[in-house]
Amino acid sequence: MQELDALVQSVVKRLFVELEASGRHVHVTKEQALTLFGHPLTPKRPLSQPGQYLAEERVTVIGPKGEFENVAVLGPERREAQVEISLTDGRTLGIEPPVRLSGDVAGSPGTVLVGPRGRVELTQGVVAAQRHIHLTPEDAARFGVRDKQVVKLQALTDRPLTFSDVAVRVSPEFASFAHLDYDEANACGFRKGDLGRIVP
Repeated sequence: MQELDALVQSVVKRLFVELEASGRHVHVTKEQALTLFGHPLTPKRPLSQPGQYLAEERVTVIGPKGEFENVAVLGPERREAQVEISLTDGRTLGIEPPVRLSGDVAGSPGTVLVGPRGRVELTQGVVAAQRHIHLTPEDAARFGVRDKQVVKLQALTDRPLTFSDVAVRVSPEFASFAHLDYDEANACGFRKGDLGRIVP
């Protein structure tokens, strides 16, 4: 039975990529962590991408029209802060985030972060993450796609959808997962463990 399960999992991995839903979260620099919390980030649990983790610390994100308390902070610290929200979150905050890949924050709106020890005013950094797929080089070759390619992703979920404009990101440092934000995940009825099919 175990051999059959292993065979099934092997076939699944060759044909499909696992989906993940990514909620609103914040990335900060080492200096900003000290300002907000008085100490560096404290790892709480690892995330699916190697070396990434959910931190114990939380912040409040404040916009012109509203705010979100208890927002997750992800580590490790980065060279530049980034606040990733959905388009629906943007309406609540009164911010219109551009749809960007992670790290592409030039010219994006700013916001205010508040922690237990201080506050940080960001002049830029608020984005809505472009839907994307992390792939190892081996998986990219198997699926027949390359880094920075834009593909379609068929979400095999309770409310199946095919998403366009899905960016492929390939690196030996990645684990293979497709990332949707909560707006997209809710639209397709995502449940943990759901799979997607890449359409080049």
